[in-house]
Amino acid sequence: MMPELTADLGPTMASRVVSSGAPFSRVCALTELLSASADTGRYLGIIDKIWTIGKKVHGGTMVAASAAAATRWLRASDPALVTMAPIAASSDFLGTPEPGEVEYEVHIRKVGRQICLVDVNLIQQERTLVRTAFTFGHLDDADPIYAPQHGDMPAEPPAEAVGYQGSPMGKIVNVAQGVELYIDPAWAPFLDGSKGEPRLRLWMRPFDGDQRDSDVAMYFAIMSADMSPPVPINLGHFGWSPTVQMTTYLRRRPAPGWLRIIATSHEIGGRMFDEDQLILDATGAVVAQSRQLALVPQQQ
Repeated sequence: MMPELTADLGPTMASRVVSSGAPFSRVCALTELLSASADTGRYLGIIDKIWTIGKKVHGGTMVAASAAAATRWLRASDPALVTMAPIAASSDFLGTPEPGEVEYEVHIRKVGRQICLVDVNLIQQERTLVRTAFTFGHLDDADPIYAPQHGDMPAEPPAEAVGYQGSPMGKIVNVAQGVELYIDPAWAPFLDGSKGEPRLRLWMRPFDGDQRDSDVAMYFAIMSADMSPPVPINLGHFGWSPTVQMTTYLRRRPAPGWLRIIATSHEIGGRMFDEDQLILDATGAVVAQSRQLALVPQQQ
């Protein structure tokens, strides 16, 4: 999740003018490769070094790019499946790839009218480093029967929100070069060296070019479900938190604009902790969720 970070961070505001670039679209732009088997899809992709936390490639970005590969191969196998989306992803991180070229190996396990199952291996230097099992289905397109409201969190970052760009946080979270990203200081006492509840709230917005393609926006929502720093940071635990396993859900395509990220935990153990991330779009709708089990960094 996040490498070592000092707590000496003060509020800083970056420009809120939406950039016209499309850096995340480049992550999702894949080139098909020849495969030894007709049942296997192979794609080449590039994960630029901005999609890193410290020196490590951001986990959510790898899951989202794998989703792009799975979607492309599933649609190629049967055009009738074009309306399906990767509604669930179960990811195991077997190693740490370097930024740059990676390959995606795609296998379709099941094709059905309601559910399809697709496996993707992210490969670098002939080693599988991330393995993700995707469940494809149809996204929610109706108003929810029940949905708790989160009216206490503004739909976009307020004046006191801390911007990553131009701050010590941005020096570690390189992803902030490809998105607009702010954190709520009221839920982040670690910013001034204090301690508090293991919970965090953030706002993130893709650059304008990354909102134009509905599929890229969908993959961006998947990526955003792994964007929060590890919540033990509010308890004084700074440092790298290796993810043991992560499950991500995609509920609907996001509306253009800011995404709200709410991260909480049920238990911080002596060795492991869980972290849930809830992603709301500009309308307040739930667009993505994740739950991961990770290792607690050593307390400083």
